[in-house]
This record gives sequence, C-alpha cells and structure tokens, in this order.
Amino acid sequence: MSTKAADNYANVYDTRIGFGHKPALILVDFVEAYFDKSCDLYAGVDDTLASAIRVRDAARKAGILIIYTNVVYHKSGINGGRFYQKAAPLRYFLEGSPMGAWPKGLVPSDNELVISKQYPSAFFATSLASTLHAAGIDTAIITGLTTSGCVRATCVDACSNGFIPIVVEQACGDRHDDPHNANLFDMNAKYGDVISEQEIIKFLGEL
Repeated sequence: MSTKAADNYANVYDTRIGFGHKPALILVDFVEAYFDKSCDLYAGVDDTLASAIRVRDAARKAGILIIYTNVVYHKSGINGGRFYQKAAPLRYFLEGSPMGAWPKGLVPSDNELVISKQYPSAFFATSLASTLHAAGIDTAIITGLTTSGCVRATCVDACSNGFIPIVVEQACGDRHDDPHNANLFDMNAKYGDVISEQEIIKFLGEL
C-alpha cells in the first residue's frame, strides 16, 4: 500500500484489537488447484503454504483447535449459486476433482476439523460459527488462499460473528501482489489485526 494511502488512514483506522483468551486456527482453501500449473487457479504460492504449515505445526504443539476449509460442489454445480455462475474457475472444485485435494504437507490429522463450503466465507452457510462459539473460541487465526477472496470474506465474517480476526500475513497468498497487499491493508484497517508469522508463532508458543 502506498505511503499516501497509509497517511490517509493514519489516526483514523489505527486500532489494534490484540489476542483474545482462546484461539483457533483456520486454514482457508489450501488445495491443489492453487499449486498445479495446469490449473487456471495456479497462484505460485508455495511460500505461503510453507508459512501456513509452520503456523499449523505451532498450533498443533499449542493444542488449539485447527480447522481446514475447502470448496466442494455437486457435480452439476447447482449448489454454487451466483458465485459458481460468476467465477468460472470454480469448476475445478466439482466433487471428485483432483484439484480439490490437499497439497503436500497439509493433510489434516484425524482430530482436526474439515469444513466444506460453497461460498467465499468459511462462515457462510456452514457450522463454523456455532462450532467456535460452542468451544468457547474468541479468536480466529486466519491463513489461506486467496487474500482478496476467501481469506477476506472469512475475516469480515469472523468480525461480524463476534470473533477477533488475526490474519497471518505470510500465510496468506494471492495471484498478484497488488490485491494481496491492498486487502491485507484493508483488513488490518477495519476488521482485524494483520500480524507476521513470527508474531503468531511466538504467541502460540506461549499458550
């Protein structure tokens, strides 16, 4: 984000929420489509995945709830609604597509939760909010793909559902730096705290 934009927001959107008392980690849509060069959704985000795996491993050591999301549609696409109609690459997420598989290194453990969704937000039309509330979770640590799409939608809905959104900068990725950086800036300004991988791993290590 440009210095001019940062100056425009200064002293207006500078609040930091900080961590709550009980966090959960959400890994948004880390699936093969973003790592396979033959797929339209390929994003070249291997460094993002490596960061997310380090955060996930720290979360495992801390013993917190870990949740993965993916996007899965009926083979007809009928349950994708306007999102599926608008975004043509979502065809790669029809049920059974190899592009919906987990990338190497990110396979969920048996005690970790997978939530399948059809829309951008991990919260919309899923059990995520009720699951977190029932577990006493107040903080959603968010990583994933893509920053300008499902990560942002999840961050906004986390805020709207009463959770503290903590977005891990290096563990989120996009197809281009401009939308990635712009959306990190906006999420940090209005909805949650954008922090570094180093800071979240330090926090998890102290739990």
